[in-house]
This record gives sequence, structure tokens and C-alpha cells, in this order.
Amino acid sequence: MIGNMSAVVVGADRLGNIPVLLKDHNIEIKQHISGRDPSHQKKTYQLPTGTQMVILLTDFLGHNVMKSFRSAAQKAGVPVVACRRSLCSMQQALTQSGFRCADCPQREKAGKGNQQQ
Repeated sequence: MIGNMSAVVVGADRLGNIPVLLKDHNIEIKQHISGRDPSHQKKTYQLPTGTQMVILLTDFLGHNVMKSFRSAAQKAGVPVVACRRSLCSMQQALTQSGFRCADCPQREKAGKGNQQQ
């Protein structure tokens, strides 16, 4: 992938090491929204200009907030990645969505080695 992809991350108060993992996948966090504010429950969202992906941290979001952001992403024509707020879950969701780690050949080799056994 050439250049960084711009993402809006929705859910969780703190992201921990998730920004580092996203950077490894050439994904830059444009905006982080916790989704906890009561106004988020009823608000219709528009994604910031230039958003190329929406990441939903499902274990920290209510259904209404998820629905609003999925709808906004669909209107903008950008993909949605939904996962729990853990590095393992995020890595798996990104891989399944086709976002491979740019500088992680050891992970691919490890996966191939497990398949041969």
C-alpha cells in the first residue's frame, strides 16, 4: 500500500498500543471518538473529509452508535472493520479485511509454517 490510509476509530476511552499496530499496517488515526457521550446515541454522523476507513471497537460501543457509524461509512463508501479492543483481535480483523502488515514478514512466515504441520 502506498501512503497511509486515514481511519476514524470509534470506541474505548484509551487505545493503548492499537495506534502502533495500525501504523504497522500503514493506517493513520485521523480521529478517535469514544462513543460514550450520551449525545453520540442519537447523533447522525458525517465522517471527516479524507476518511478512508472506519474501525469500530465493538466491546466499548452501544448498538446505536455502531449503527450510526456503519451508516456514515456506507454513505461515504469506506470500509468498516469491527473488532474487540485487543491487539490480537485488531490484527485478525485487519488481516481478514485485506489490510496486511507492511513490515511484518515474520508473521506471514509463522502462518505458513503452522499450515504445513
